[in-house]
Amino acid sequence: MKKHIQFAAAIIAGLAIVGVQQVQAQVAIKGETVYTMAGTPIKNGVVLIKDGKIEAVGANLQVPQNYKTYSAKVVTPGFVDAHTSVGLAGIYNVPADQQQLEKTAPIQPELRAIDAYNPNEELVKYVRSYGTTTINTGHAPGALASGQLMTLKTSEDGFGSVLDTTSMVAFTLGTTVADNYNSPKTSAKGMAMLRAELQAAQAYARKMANTDAAKRPDRNLKMETLADVLNRKYKALITANKAQDIMAALRLAKEFNLDLVLDGAAEAYLLVDEIKAAGIPVIVHPTMARANGDNKNISFETAAVLANAGVPVAIQTGFEAYVPRARVFLFEASVAVANGMKPEQALAAITTTPAKMLGHEKRIGSLEKGKDADVVLFDGDPFEYTTHVCTVLVNGKVVSEECM
Repeated sequence: MKKHIQFAAAIIAGLAIVGVQQVQAQVAIKGETVYTMAGTPIKNGVVLIKDGKIEAVGANLQVPQNYKTYSAKVVTPGFVDAHTSVGLAGIYNVPADQQQLEKTAPIQPELRAIDAYNPNEELVKYVRSYGTTTINTGHAPGALASGQLMTLKTSEDGFGSVLDTTSMVAFTLGTTVADNYNSPKTSAKGMAMLRAELQAAQAYARKMANTDAAKRPDRNLKMETLADVLNRKYKALITANKAQDIMAALRLAKEFNLDLVLDGAAEAYLLVDEIKAAGIPVIVHPTMARANGDNKNISFETAAVLANAGVPVAIQTGFEAYVPRARVFLFEASVAVANGMKPEQALAAITTTPAKMLGHEKRIGSLEKGKDADVVLFDGDPFEYTTHVCTVLVNGKVVSEECM
């Protein structure tokens, strides 16, 4: 009996060792074309991965022994979605899983995405299967200040893959705010309310800097968050779609020296020179967003117009009010290509450009030695409708092997 127990223990120990080896397995990815996004595409490229990081990238590299090899027609970096509500907005579209917009007050920047994010949400698995490996997710447009966004990987370890607990604070200008709150009802009133709160945050920050602790005010989470927007610790993500609201966002950024990222920007094609002169990056609306409300004058060509003018452009999945609550990221980019965006621009708009916007370009967005091994494998041209995402790796670990 004792021998049987010892034998069983040995088997279990052996399986445990094998399990650890599988988790830490080294990987080689061969692609007929590898888009590193750090140079020209590599024909017959090889990406070597070790301990979750990219070990080497090049043409016809020697694959070491014991590396598990995957092959694909095309290989790209993992996609970076610069603006979504995945994990706060749930796939079933019922009140219990919709945590992306608090409607009790129009200005609540202190609301943290991490407190509402559900790492087990099916939408996370859904976007991961289509190649999205990093998301900037949080409170949705619809309030003057709806709350914070966070940046994290879509890996299966949930909160263990957080890159930023707070990356941006979300603001909204335009008539959509009036649909959710009793006040403001006009754009001018909304701007006045925001400016007043930012001025109050300036005063709060000055008082908190007093060397005499007795003279400092009580901690105020709203003011503290806005003060961190003012000192540029957090970026200001301002959703503005109509031309007049885009101009208001640019004025607000100039007045308060905000680190602005413009979001949505449906009528940005009317203000290309102004946006470029301000040096503001744009997370353009989903290409297939519906034309209504503030988006009435939306264009399929917005991303191309901005990119061709030299404005940094990222494409997003955004937020939708219908199931499954998140768009197919690559399809949005493909439609942008069909409407004037160059394929290399579109690929940058879902990899390197959003990585830089989020301040994580040293870790994600391209396939380079030392960076996180976030990789997507395709069975054809990524921008062809008939092509499938067949394998996705996050931090060097395979998280999806279905051809979606």
